[in-house]
Amino acid sequence: MKALELVLRNARVATAADVFEADIGIAGGRIVQIGQQLPAGVREFDVAGRVVTPGGVDAHCHLDQPMTPPVRMADDFDTGTRAAACGGTTTVIPFAAQEKGQSLRAAVQDYHQRAEGKAHVDYAFHLIVSDPTPKVLNEELPALIREGYTSFKIYMTYDDLKLGDGQILDVLAVARRHGAMAMIHAENADCIEWLSKRLEAAGRTAPRFHAHSRPMLVEREATHRAIALAELVDVPILIVHVSGREAVEQIRWARAHGLSVFAETCPQYLFLTAEDLGIDDSYHGAKCVCSPPPRDKSNQEVIWAGLNDGLFTVFSSDHAPFKYDAPEGKKPGGEEVAFRHIPNGIPGIETRLPLLYSEGVLGGRMTLNKFVELTATNPAKAYGLHPRKGTIAVGSDADLVVWEEREFVLSNSHLHHAGDYTPYAGQRLRAWPALTLCGGEVVWDGAFHARAGRGRFLACATPSLLPQRQLSN
Repeated sequence: MKALELVLRNARVATAADVFEADIGIAGGRIVQIGQQLPAGVREFDVAGRVVTPGGVDAHCHLDQPMTPPVRMADDFDTGTRAAACGGTTTVIPFAAQEKGQSLRAAVQDYHQRAEGKAHVDYAFHLIVSDPTPKVLNEELPALIREGYTSFKIYMTYDDLKLGDGQILDVLAVARRHGAMAMIHAENADCIEWLSKRLEAAGRTAPRFHAHSRPMLVEREATHRAIALAELVDVPILIVHVSGREAVEQIRWARAHGLSVFAETCPQYLFLTAEDLGIDDSYHGAKCVCSPPPRDKSNQEVIWAGLNDGLFTVFSSDHAPFKYDAPEGKKPGGEEVAFRHIPNGIPGIETRLPLLYSEGVLGGRMTLNKFVELTATNPAKAYGLHPRKGTIAVGSDADLVVWEEREFVLSNSHLHHAGDYTPYAGQRLRAWPALTLCGGEVVWDGAFHARAGRGRFLACATPSLLPQRQLSN
């Protein structure tokens, strides 16, 4: 038995299945013992009965993703993973995005260069397939899946990323043959374009009209179509960033008919509404422009219900950070622009866990086990990282969060990202990580302990949420 390098004493250990009192013994970056009155460690922390959860797995975030100049994301792998660690997230899965005309392999190589030597927490990559050429479908994508890039995202909107239905079917067929998880951004691009032109013709171009151009029905229709395409190919899919009732109803229908449709939602659909995009023509609403947009209070309740009853498998940040008051951010070229030209996305990698822990667990809206399931265990399972990640068990990586329960009002000054705002400013939080361990190393204890390059790239196995029948066909 290895000598214990670190022991967390008197922890209230929370997993997706259990809550129990124990000490946690760590050596070589892994959990090696869990039990009462463990032997002495070289270092020890008495956490005095505080809740200890697995480090969060943020399975949907965007870091240093290539953008069309002058627009640039606010966070790279250094600042983005710094913020993740300070908020209790110890594994991130951002996107290697293929540009049209580019090979998928080249996109992956470029993304490795962007990440190399910068990450403070472990990371894997999803792929974004925007140009499914025969070479991509028959050679590059199957080879990359074998190499550990076992999930990819398909867009049904955005001109530079979207695929037609036939292309989506081709990509889903690759997922079925090779045991990959297909993620789908479900919004109807043609409806959005039609509505946007009509709004512009009427002079309605303020940020708040972003929500008018993307009503729930465009998400409902695309979700229905994505489910139908997946049914045709007979392959599981995961619908990302589901915003409200109409898409939820489509997913419930699919589940009731025995289809393997998984779903993800994000903090903006619990803590923001369309009013945050503005109730007048002020440009400040640009801070909350994301797609799909936040809905209303009644839809927040639908999302809370789906988190608790099993509709949602994953709770991710969809961190897509742009500075507000900067020419490379929400004001491209230094100008206040029409809603369709505002970069889509909001920051959230650091606030994801504290928001859900505060309002969900401490607010009595969900159990501690459900919190762990949604933020750590299920994301690790969905993308082939479990049980190394997402749980507290002997043999798992020593990625742990010790929670401090205290009330405070959130402001951007609390945060460690490179952005100049948080859309959640003014939210009253009830908890924040007191300690974050990555591989047994303290990365946050009220101060951030930087070591760029600490984070390792993780090759992903076949997602354990996928039915085994798929792998034999």
